Amino acid sequence: MTPFKLTDELVLEIQLLIDNQKDAELLSLLEEVHYADVAEIINELNPEEATYLIKLLDSDQTSDVLTELDEDVRERILNKLSAKEIAGELEELDTDDAADIVAELPNEIIQEVISEIEDREHAKDIVDLLRYDVNSAGGLMAKELVKVNENWNVLTCVKEMRTQAENVTRVHSIYVVDDEDKLKGRLSLKDLLTTATTTHIKDVYIPKVDSVNVNEKPEEVAKIMSKYDLEAIPVVDEIGRLVGRITIDDIVDVIKEEADKDYQMAAGISQGVEADDSIWELTRARLPWLFLGLLGGVCAAAIMGGFEDLISQHALLFFFTPLIAAMAGNVGVQSSAIIVQGLANDDLKGSISQRLIKEMLLAALNGVILALVLLFFTWIWQGSFITSLAISVSLIAVIIVAGIIGTFTPLFLHKRGIDPAIATGPFITTSNDIFGILIYFTIAKMLLGI
Repeated sequence: MTPFKLTDELVLEIQLLIDNQKDAELLSLLEEVHYADVAEIINELNPEEATYLIKLLDSDQTSDVLTELDEDVRERILNKLSAKEIAGELEELDTDDAADIVAELPNEIIQEVISEIEDREHAKDIVDLLRYDVNSAGGLMAKELVKVNENWNVLTCVKEMRTQAENVTRVHSIYVVDDEDKLKGRLSLKDLLTTATTTHIKDVYIPKVDSVNVNEKPEEVAKIMSKYDLEAIPVVDEIGRLVGRITIDDIVDVIKEEADKDYQMAAGISQGVEADDSIWELTRARLPWLFLGLLGGVCAAAIMGGFEDLISQHALLFFFTPLIAAMAGNVGVQSSAIIVQGLANDDLKGSISQRLIKEMLLAALNGVILALVLLFFTWIWQGSFITSLAISVSLIAVIIVAGIIGTFTPLFLHKRGIDPAIATGPFITTSNDIFGILIYFTIAKMLLGI
């Protein structure tokens, strides 16, 4: 299969066909195009062209297209569709995707759209999903699944599964429940096929099954599914009743969103934004951390001002200030990045004190190696051993302190319920710059006897 490549020529061709209302040619051109690629095309069209294309294509294709569109593009298209047309698209979607789209609609038309959905059971499931927090397993799950009662025999089980499977895109697992819909276990397809038709399900099902509560955070669900290599996981309510399932495609979206958020936070962007957002939105996201950097720079300048006599007598110290600040920031970011990654993957071992001691020893080793190189270079360059020694010893101390700060900060934030990813951005860099410069000039002053 040749990977789809969106070109300006293709977009222009589609725009011309829409302008001239060449519906047959449009349908022929897009007949074999995957819905995700159709969404990529629609993202490049204006709202009128996008809406025309959505109305032209069959609902079984455009419903999936809607889930792949950029949120602002989807909003503009939905605003141009009637409640009945939106309902027609929702009928073709799994309940989790349908609920996500309904949640984006203006409050005044949600009820109207729901009432237009002909499949009342589908509408009921969508409404049920809307009551869950979007940042929970309940808000992530879909209602479509295959479940069987432990008291059924194999023959009844197969008949019921055939009916249920009509509404399920992919059958990952067969879940077993009791008469109160409480999750009991899972059923192996092999056992089902090799067991006598009169055998009861409770005699053959596997009682061990991983599940999550409706209130579980999506990030925790992702950890569980990743750890146990699950393609789907059942969701239960507060009393253990099976209410839905989460599939791997939803978890991939969670992981991507979390990675994007952490990357932006590490780069000093305080809220989720995209390149196409307005200048005002981008400014609001960036300015707080830029202001922090400005404040850090002012503090560093003030610290250096307190050592004016030292700098005037040993001007060489001034030239190495950027190096000290950069090393402090780099070591801090390295240390915090490792801790944040460990917290995200839930694989940090040992106590905080053990982690700090290990990081301090690692920083000391790296600091000594780098300081020896710097000592040799500075001594050869300037010929002043005592000044070179002061700079090198300061570098060791700065690296050790930066490593400790970079380790302790994300652990502290995590304990306080604050996203530790904040510690990989300008926050840790700025704080280490300030501490680094203060330590640098303090040690230099002590060793040079001023």
